[in-house]
Amino acid sequence: MGKVKILKCVSCGMEYEPETLDYVCPLCGNIKGTMDVLYDYESIKRVFTKGELKKSKEYSHWRYLPILPCESEFVPSLVVGFTPMYKSERLNRYLGVKELYIKDDGRNPSGSLKDRASTVGVAKALEKGKKIITAASTGNAAASLANICATVGLDCRIFVPASAPAPKIAQLLVFGAKVYAVNGNYDQAFDLCLVATEKLGWYSRNTGFNPYLGEGKKTVVLEIMEQLDWRVPDRIFVSVGDGCIISSVYKGLYDLIQLEWIDKFPRIFGVQAEGSAPLYKAWREGKSLCEPMVPNTFADSISVGIPRDQVKALRAVRKTNGEYVAVSDDAIREAIKLLARYGGVFGEPAGVACFAGYLQLLESQSIDKEERVVVIITGNGLKDPQGATSGVSERVINIDPNFESLEKVL
Repeated sequence: MGKVKILKCVSCGMEYEPETLDYVCPLCGNIKGTMDVLYDYESIKRVFTKGELKKSKEYSHWRYLPILPCESEFVPSLVVGFTPMYKSERLNRYLGVKELYIKDDGRNPSGSLKDRASTVGVAKALEKGKKIITAASTGNAAASLANICATVGLDCRIFVPASAPAPKIAQLLVFGAKVYAVNGNYDQAFDLCLVATEKLGWYSRNTGFNPYLGEGKKTVVLEIMEQLDWRVPDRIFVSVGDGCIISSVYKGLYDLIQLEWIDKFPRIFGVQAEGSAPLYKAWREGKSLCEPMVPNTFADSISVGIPRDQVKALRAVRKTNGEYVAVSDDAIREAIKLLARYGGVFGEPAGVACFAGYLQLLESQSIDKEERVVVIITGNGLKDPQGATSGVSERVINIDPNFESLEKVL
């Protein structure tokens, strides 16, 4: 823990020694009291350089261990991160743009970016000697946690809304997690999970509550910058539900600036589904907090009515002169097809919402086609195949096992 200098409340600015606090600021509480994990950057700069990183043979997100809050003896062995980033020439030509990059984080072990956070959550649970770790999730974070827990033998308890997609539930059960399907929405499952954390002493992996989860997620932008040879993009697009990923992208960039590896922020764009857009509305209306809403979108992983990391999520956009964008479910469906058919990347609805936002701004001529833009696809389409294919008009053609039957339908 020597690398972590302080935990600092994002709202009141109160600072805490890392050994004295596990979760949110006790003065500000949940939602407002999320914490920034700040490091001894001067000490890290002396031992962690671009040159040292370039020589690293650790082809996972643990290549950034010097700027993560984990000790090596507690690091899970499953390979997470180091996912590909594509500059698809066909997709760029089709859109008429010069430098669009697709970061495919659906290539992680459980099929989503959430693996980055779960590895850090599990490492912290092991470090603290916890026997049970818990999380609330619409599916991806839960599947990710169950996956990582299986590799270290940690007891995993998951709360999901009963409406969570079956493929994600299947992952949980196969990995051996105990699953509680809550007859309510994600926000109700989240609140129940927090009660269990407090009353039963389980270790929480919950987004926007445990400050270390974002440290794992920030590695996606550390990779992006390394893959771009430290050329800062003009814009980064991120799908947003709870707000933890977008706030983590900001944090990763902030850390790189402190290390003097980059000298500026790109503009960060958060994309929400129109039926679940409390952060978009708060940003548009200039508010510091979101008004709760009842979410209504088929993109289950961003179907959130009360964003738990909303203070930092709003900061990420405002501090970088970015924007929040709201897109329709139909726009997400079209974006899924376009990304798959021209870019070769199959994303789940929530993971591709950010691409839909990019397309919306491109169509409105709000983006210069010469700009360098990165779109982060956070989840694989196989996580929710029914949702991902709901906008596809083509259907399977049934034929008999002979050429005449084929010839008839050609």
